[in-house]
Amino acid sequence: MVRIRVLVVDDHRIFAESLAAALAAEPDVDVSAAGSGPAALRCLDRAAADGRRYDVMLVDADLGTATGSGTGATGSVPAARAVPDQGEGVVDGISLVAGVTEARPGVRTVVLAEKDDPHRAALALQAGASGWVAKDCSLQRLLAVIRGVLRDETHLPPALLTGVLRELTAARRHRTESERLVESLTPREREVLRCMVAGLGRKAVAERLFLSPHTVRTHMQNVLGKLGVHSTLAAVALARRAGVGPAELAGDVVERGGQLA
Repeated sequence: MVRIRVLVVDDHRIFAESLAAALAAEPDVDVSAAGSGPAALRCLDRAAADGRRYDVMLVDADLGTATGSGTGATGSVPAARAVPDQGEGVVDGISLVAGVTEARPGVRTVVLAEKDDPHRAALALQAGASGWVAKDCSLQRLLAVIRGVLRDETHLPPALLTGVLRELTAARRHRTESERLVESLTPREREVLRCMVAGLGRKAVAERLFLSPHTVRTHMQNVLGKLGVHSTLAAVALARRAGVGPAELAGDVVERGGQLA
């Protein structure tokens, strides 16, 4: 029998341990539980080091935004190991999904949510999640999703499909518009924009591109005008939506926000 290794990540301890216990009753499922994003990352690292990586990670959509409830002992759930947070920084659910998807693409992630939210569900899918499931769904439904994502299926509640598709279409439209605006820049203006994305101030951009500060200021003003924004922060946000990366800074001593880095 091929066993499925599942990691439940939820800062509501009673919920996490109850869900882990229910899943562990299945003959082909091994379960662990983690109470925070950092604890989940430790579990993933240890499992990878032991050659027993997780197959599926179930992540609370509201991870890190509320205090967990309950004080049940880990020992009451023999098949699950709850790993508490030990003071690391807070990691929210969707950020955890994105990080795990990038670092461990073999692990499928499913987001557990208390309510349907097309916008957040779309963000989760964009971050790499394979599914969005209601926390109050039946155990059989959750098991079907777990087994489905291991077949490379994507699972969403039917009531969310239209809203999620609308959100994804809008996100793509915004990206396309951002790409069109960036394409309107001259090659030199795109160089300046990449320096702005890297956080360089006007003086550092001038030194890097061998231009006068006055010329750089003119280029920056042109960039803002062509992108239709009124601040460097807005220009950088639009550039990132269009997929513009920062200028390479390796080995440079550069000015960041008016200070030497």
